[in-house]
Amino acid sequence: QVQLMESGGDLVQTGGSLRLSCAASGMVFSTNPMAWYRRAPGKQRVMVASITFTGQTYYLNSVEGRFTISKDNAVNTLYLQMDNLKPEDTGIYYCMDPKSNSWGQGTQVTVSS
Repeated sequence: QVQLMESGGDLVQTGGSLRLSCAASGMVFSTNPMAWYRRAPGKQRVMVASITFTGQTYYLNSVEGRFTISKDNAVNTLYLQMDNLKPEDTGIYYCMDPKSNSWGQGTQVTVSS
């Protein structure tokens, strides 16, 4: 059974940084593609970043150049480094496993102006 546990969300000011973590279990993490999604207040959940098992990455246009997705296969953890945060980055961030369609519980990121 795949389990995903996010952490690292917080309240930060515009221009600040955060690093989100997602601890994964129940899968062969090293060969798994992974993704981060965001649900902004009043909006649908959207994918902000993804990474293939070979390390290829994809970013939502609005976060390109500010966010970095990465995996540490040694500790089965997915990361999302978020720099130069903006108020529109506010939302609940979810870790997602596309192979099993499993989701974490989410972690809240709030960026104040």
